[in-house]
Amino acid sequence: MQEHVSRADFYRLQPALVQGLQSTQEAVQAAGIEPGLIHLVFLRASQLNGCAFCQRMHSEEARGDGERQARLDVLPAWRESPGFSERERAALAWTEALTLLAESDVDQSLRDRVRASFSLEEQLSLTSLVVVINGWNRIVLSCGFRPEIDEG
Repeated sequence: MQEHVSRADFYRLQPALVQGLQSTQEAVQAAGIEPGLIHLVFLRASQLNGCAFCQRMHSEEARGDGERQARLDVLPAWRESPGFSERERAALAWTEALTLLAESDVDQSLRDRVRASFSLEEQLSLTSLVVVINGWNRIVLSCGFRPEIDEG
C-alpha cells in the first residue's frame, strides 16, 4: 500500500464501503442514541486506537453540538471524573471493553451495567457504534489520513 492514501481516493475507490459504514451510523442515530453520547463513544474509541484524525474530527463535532471542553479534556479519565452520567459511564466502559476485546473478556457485570442503562435496541445500537468507529479508525490509520491542525 502507498505510504498515504487520500480521503478522496478512498471515497472514490471504495464508495460501497463508505456508504455501508455511514448507513450503519445513520441507522444507530435514528434509533435514538443521543448525539452527545455518540460523540463520546467515537472519541473514546479513537483515543484508545491512537487515531489522531478521528480524535480531531469527533472532538470538533462534539464541541459543535454543545459538548463542554472540560468533559472532553478528562474523557480518558472518565472513571475518576464526576461529570459523566451513569448511562455515559456504562457506554464508555462498553466502548473500552469492545475496542480492547483482544486484551480481556467482556464480563457479565459489564453486560448487566449496560442492560441497566440501555434498552435492548439501544444495546445493539451502542455495540454497532463501537463496531463502526473501530472500523473507521482502522481504515484511517491504515490509509495514513492526517488531521489538519493549525501550527499557530
